[in-house]
Amino acid sequence: MRFMKDSAPSAPPAPVPRAHESAAPPPASGAEQYPALDFANSALTLPGGQSLDLLATPAAAGEWLAGHGLAPAGAGLQEVCASRLRALRDQVRALIAARVEGRPAPAGALAAVNDALTRAPAARLLRWDPERGLHREASHPVTQIVEHALAALAADTADLLTSPDADRLTACGSSPCTRFLLRHGRRHWCSTRCGDRARAARSYARRTGTATR
Repeated sequence: MRFMKDSAPSAPPAPVPRAHESAAPPPASGAEQYPALDFANSALTLPGGQSLDLLATPAAAGEWLAGHGLAPAGAGLQEVCASRLRALRDQVRALIAARVEGRPAPAGALAAVNDALTRAPAARLLRWDPERGLHREASHPVTQIVEHALAALAADTADLLTSPDADRLTACGSSPCTRFLLRHGRRHWCSTRCGDRARAARSYARRTGTATR
């Protein structure tokens, strides 16, 4: 947030929402229960075919982690950290897609998730300096934050894919959406917007099919 100087004569302008905040649909069904599902859906295709990546930059990735309780606000992620998050996301998406399509789990995706599971730092190191004396500290605080986040997301991925809920995993049925969701009843779309688009497409297909007979 930007702060106006006390001497500013006019009121501050109304906040302008970030582009991804205004464009991204609400979380898909199941994403609040399983952060890994929301993680997989953080790369999505919008109506019209535009791509949106909620982890595209270090700032965006840090905001996403903070919003899911996986990092403090303003953690100061670097591009190498954001890149690691995006790489794990690709593997999580591959595992979910394989489960949805009834294919064997890709070996590379399994290895990536298992690697993330085992990388969470076990302990902070003991340090000393003149001002603070003896204290415990992460060897690299920002890196440790990301390691914990990766491990938590990998663990949640494993929980989702080995739970009874895995049978309800499906891909959104409204093209060109690329999100996944937990199916409820006959619902096969991830948001009201996608549902409206799917119904409109079916209606159009019925009209044009009748017109061409």
